[in-house]
Amino acid sequence: MTDVLAVRQDVTLTPDPRRVVIKLFVPGEDAAVVRTRARALIERVAHLDDEETARLLRDTLERFGARHRDLAATFQHHYDLVRHRAARTGDLSPTSRLLVGAYFSHEYAVEAAALCNPSMVAHPDQSGLSAGQLRVAVSLRQIGEGHLSSVGFASAVLGPGRELTVTDRSGPLVVGQRTGVRHRRDLLVAGLAEKDCDNEITATVLDALPDRYDEATFERVLGDLPPDLLSRSTGLDTLEHLRRTNASSYATAFPAGTALHERVLWPATPAESNGMEDARFVLFTDGSPPVYRATYTAYDGRSIAARALVSPDLRHFEMTPMRGPGARNKGIALFPRTVGGRHLALCRADGETIGLTVLDADNRWQHPDPLHGPRDSWELIQVGNCGSPIETEAGWLVLTHGVGPMRRYAIGALLLDLRRPDRVIAHLPGVLLAPEQSERDGYVPNVVYSCGGLIHDGELWLPYGASDARVGFATVPVTAVLAAMAHAPPEHGGRD
Repeated sequence: MTDVLAVRQDVTLTPDPRRVVIKLFVPGEDAAVVRTRARALIERVAHLDDEETARLLRDTLERFGARHRDLAATFQHHYDLVRHRAARTGDLSPTSRLLVGAYFSHEYAVEAAALCNPSMVAHPDQSGLSAGQLRVAVSLRQIGEGHLSSVGFASAVLGPGRELTVTDRSGPLVVGQRTGVRHRRDLLVAGLAEKDCDNEITATVLDALPDRYDEATFERVLGDLPPDLLSRSTGLDTLEHLRRTNASSYATAFPAGTALHERVLWPATPAESNGMEDARFVLFTDGSPPVYRATYTAYDGRSIAARALVSPDLRHFEMTPMRGPGARNKGIALFPRTVGGRHLALCRADGETIGLTVLDADNRWQHPDPLHGPRDSWELIQVGNCGSPIETEAGWLVLTHGVGPMRRYAIGALLLDLRRPDRVIAHLPGVLLAPEQSERDGYVPNVVYSCGGLIHDGELWLPYGASDARVGFATVPVTAVLAAMAHAPPEHGGRD
C-alpha cells in the first residue's frame, strides 16, 4: 500500500457556525389563506409607535450590524420584496420600512452542517511573499441547514518547504450580486437540442440572435416574433422553454473591498435551488492572462446538472450550463490547457468509470472514452477523479477516488500520456490517502475526498475533506508518487 507517501499537515479547517449570510424570511409563505401571516406581520409593525419602531431598529442594527456588510441596505431590499403585501405602503415611515425588512430577514449559517470537498489553485494576488512561497485560493463546499450547499473560499500560503499558513476566515460574508451577462448562442442551441425543442419559433429566435447577446436583445427578439407563430398551440410552452434555457447562464460579482474568504457563491437559479456542490477549480493557462475555470454540480432537490464557471480574478464569475453526453453526471474536471487544440475534461458519465470527453465545435461534451473503471478492492463500487489533471514532465497526473466496502472513500492516482491523454501509462498501486481512525467520523463517515490539488516546489499539495467534518491538507513529493507508480499493461494503454 502507498498511503504512507502522503504526509498530513497539522492545519485543518473546521465548520464555523459563525459564518452567516442573510436570507429573505417570509413567515407563513406556504399557507394557502387569504390573510397571510406576512400581511398581518406588516400591519403589526405599522401599528408600533415611532419611539418603539426606532428603538427596535436601533437594537437590531447594533446586535447584528458587525456580522454583516451594510445591514440597513439588506433590510431595505427585503422590504422592497414584500411591500406588495402591505395595505398602505405610503403610511410607513422610512424607519418602519427598515424594521419590516428586519422582520423579513434571518441569518443562515452556510457551513453549520459540514465543510468539505476542497480544491486548490494559485491565488490571483501573489504580492508580499518570500522566496519559496505561493499564495493559494481554496474553494470549499459548505453545507448548512437543509443540506443546502454553496461555494466558499479560504486563502493560504504554501512554503517554504512543507509549511502551510491558512489566512484567518473571520469577517462578514458577502453573497455575490447578479450582474449583466453576455449569453452565448451556441449554449442556447445545445440546450434546446438536449430537450429536442426544435420548431419554427426556436428557429426564428436562433436566426435573429448574434453569437453573444444580452438580456435586452433576447427579450427584443422574443417580442418581435410574428403573431402567427405565437398563436400556435405550442407557442407559450416554447417561449417558456426558451426563457428557462437562456436563464441557466448568469453572472455574479463581489464588491472590490471584499476578501476572498468573505465571498460566497450562493444558488441563483432554479436548477441550483438545493445547492452548488463540489466545485473543481483550475487555472486555465491557454491565453494571456490565464483565467480561472471550474465545474460544479447544480442540484434542484430532484435532479443534478453540470455547470461551468469562468473568472478572471475570483471576484467576477460567469456561470453557464454544460451540455452533451459527456456532461450528464457529477465529477467533471477540466484540463488546465487545450491538448492538440482540443478542450478536454475528465468525467464519469456512467456513474462508475473515469472517462475522457472532448468539447466539440457546438460546445457539447461528447461521449467519453473510458480510462479507468472499478478494478482494485478499494474501488470496486465506483471510481472518479479528485480534480483536474496536473501536468508533469512524465504525464498528466490524475488524482482519483475509489469507493470500497462500507462505502469507504480513498484517494489514488493515474498517469496519462501528455500528448494522448486517452492513454493510461501508469497507475498507483493501492491508495495514496485513506481515512485515518481520527477521520472516520463525521457528517459523511469514512471518506477522504478532494476536488483538486496542485504542485508547488516539487511537492504535490492535496487539500481533502475528511468525512465532511473538516478539511485537511496532505503533501507528497511528486517524484515519490511517480516512482511508486506501476507501468500500465497494454490493455490500459488506450487506442494506438
